[in-house]
Amino acid sequence: MLEMFRFLKHLKGNAKATVLTEPLWGIPFNLYAPFFTLYMFHLGVLDFQIGLLLGLGRMLQMFFALFGGVITDKFGRRLTTLIGDAISWSIPALIWAFSQNFWWFLAAALINSTFQITAVSWECLWIDENAEDANKLAKIFNWIYISGQLTVFFAPIAGLFVERYSVVPVVRVLFLIAFVSMTAKFILLYIFSVETPQGLQRMRETKNTSVSRLLLGYKDVFGQIIKSWKMMRALALQGLAVVTIMITSTFFALYATQDLNVPEHFMAYFPILRAGVMLAFLFLVQSRLGVFKPRHLMLVGIVTYIAANGLLLVSPAESVAWLAVYTIVEACAVALLMPRLETLAANVIDPKERARIRSFFNASILAVSSVFGFLAGWLSDMDRRLPFVLNIALFVCMMVILVAKRRGSDTAV
Repeated sequence: MLEMFRFLKHLKGNAKATVLTEPLWGIPFNLYAPFFTLYMFHLGVLDFQIGLLLGLGRMLQMFFALFGGVITDKFGRRLTTLIGDAISWSIPALIWAFSQNFWWFLAAALINSTFQITAVSWECLWIDENAEDANKLAKIFNWIYISGQLTVFFAPIAGLFVERYSVVPVVRVLFLIAFVSMTAKFILLYIFSVETPQGLQRMRETKNTSVSRLLLGYKDVFGQIIKSWKMMRALALQGLAVVTIMITSTFFALYATQDLNVPEHFMAYFPILRAGVMLAFLFLVQSRLGVFKPRHLMLVGIVTYIAANGLLLVSPAESVAWLAVYTIVEACAVALLMPRLETLAANVIDPKERARIRSFFNASILAVSSVFGFLAGWLSDMDRRLPFVLNIALFVCMMVILVAKRRGSDTAV
């Protein structure tokens, strides 16, 4: 644990600015996130409409993801992150705060989908400086996860207010808080970051090239990816992982409150338990796992994920304790799997084409997840257990991909 804090103390540049400002986004997000689906439900949005919002949002995100690398290269990592974040998070937060029905949520989803542009620029902003040191990169990913999880401990504040005043009025206020806090985060990150050398180089190289011509360059990026077994595997694993996270974050609250009859205010406490377990794991266990191969640890994480979803499916009604056990098991799975998947993807991407390859990765992942968004909403409309059955099937697919070997290739990850 002391080693991790020493690492953070000596961390410099954009990575430190990213880690330290992240709570200003994470705190408001984790205040409203446990209640977001319930908020829509109470405003008359049906299960299949929630799935429709997921699917349409992902389709639009796919479109903007393709532009992410081009815009990031042309206008720079730093400026793209500032403007893109303000558009994709600050404006939707205001729309969500005053939403009345499905159409308001649709409008917000359309604008929020532009965050895929900054998903590329934000990542490049701190990875560019650290990409050559895989160990340092893994530690930064861990700190970003830790920074995000620490913010979850503010969730009980929302739970207490929801218990007293109900979901809709409380969440409206939380979205207004999110608007202020997130906007402050975007401005501070811009002030305390600098454009990366790779970003400056790409800005010079693309200065006199149109966006449309830069988009045509994706054919070369596509060729580079499909010729690389490691990149294709990283893409498939990340894509399936994103789908399972999307399904769980969207449909868990509905299943727990509407089918298992757990009181709605408890939705604020499961994220705290999850964060506590993840933080304990990241601080006390993660540093001891370096003796094991990352691929083996990811396999254990996938098996743990399957076990967690199995526990959720057999959960008895009104059993908060059972859902707490599910949450603990799922948190261990996240801590084992997700940082290693992120590190795997970062390590296999060509630094010279990081922005465009990352954009293509994101667009491909979103193309797949948009289909699963529609499917999960349809399944939930039939039976709210079915999205989690789908999760188990997807984790089995991940396991098969992870253990698959290509003749003549090194499968170590």
